[in-house]
Amino acid sequence: MDIQLLTQPEVQAYIEEHLADSLASLAFKKSPFPDLTMSDLLTQIESKQKAKNKLSKWYKTKNIVFPAKLSIEQTSSEECAAYKAALVEGDSLIDLTGGFGIDCYYFAQRIKTVTHCEIQPELSAIVQHNYRQLQQDNIDCITGDSLIYLANSNKQFDYIYLDPARRNQSKEKVFFLRDCTPNIVEHLDLLLEHTKTILVKTAPLLDIQAGLSELKHVKAIHIVALQNEVKELLWIIEKDYVGKIELIAVNLTKTEQQRFVIDLSDDSIATYAQPKTYLYEPNSALLKTGKFNAISAIFKVDKLHQHSQLYTSDELVNFSGRRFKIKQNLPYNKATAKEYLQQQKANVTVRNFPLKVDELRKKWKIKEGGETYIFFTTTLSDQKVFLICEPV
Repeated sequence: MDIQLLTQPEVQAYIEEHLADSLASLAFKKSPFPDLTMSDLLTQIESKQKAKNKLSKWYKTKNIVFPAKLSIEQTSSEECAAYKAALVEGDSLIDLTGGFGIDCYYFAQRIKTVTHCEIQPELSAIVQHNYRQLQQDNIDCITGDSLIYLANSNKQFDYIYLDPARRNQSKEKVFFLRDCTPNIVEHLDLLLEHTKTILVKTAPLLDIQAGLSELKHVKAIHIVALQNEVKELLWIIEKDYVGKIELIAVNLTKTEQQRFVIDLSDDSIATYAQPKTYLYEPNSALLKTGKFNAISAIFKVDKLHQHSQLYTSDELVNFSGRRFKIKQNLPYNKATAKEYLQQQKANVTVRNFPLKVDELRKKWKIKEGGETYIFFTTTLSDQKVFLICEPV
């Protein structure tokens, strides 16, 4: 990939002109530029398309060069990168798995000197070029194996950050930290020789208890959701730390940051009740904590059932998730379903219920959308019900 050629005004104009075009139709066309292949141009167009909503600053900045779409898919969104950056401050940070460099850019807003390590020479060159376009001059880019660089260095950093690749050499997904690249479990001691604090990003699918069984000195785990979809787990490892571990569940919405903090060892007891005036659905980050009883105790709301993960109260409370007023609480049977569900237009949610959403929609011809929300669930008395609600 020739960065200089790709940033020529006529090439950038061509990319911009075809951003809304179908890649399939473009693939059959010939490149209008003798020194660039159509494949080069398609990479830029496809990756820039993917960056539009996820990386708006890169999308809008002139002469940004994009890598293959996989790098865009794997990188943090700007919102998640900004959240991570808010966790750090100081003089120095090294990112051992730099990638497309989004995280480093946001770290550099809080840290005096950031080091970006990337093993792929082409990607490292793209990142260096882009930082110049973004006028970010406090990031040093190192090309090569970051662990070798670290092992041969006598530098100390305020933070070490890494996002281990979750695929093995056969490109298969892996589910344990020791199978990721780099292997943080194997190299944790090396990392702690060069810092007191490590920040590790992992996929949301990683089981928290499984991660804790592999790692030591974990001080906190941030569960970060964006628009109610868990995007990443952030593990704070502090040298020689032993003690309580905090779980911080955060849901980043367009208007607020829903935040819930709890001790991992919390063993609160939940209270239970039949549906009352209000219904609460925890956001995805809160659910990922697995602390379902503590949610009841801390927010002072009652669970509907041990396995339903829906909560209720008579008085409206602040809650990390969606809040609804229950308009009708109806037993799920043929008669009530036919009367209240047939041809209804509603948003449907299932919690601890034998039928799936698409099965219920098909069975009762429930149309999607509208202002009505219907929760199909099981109550304390093991009764199958549906709750017709309106959002608060």
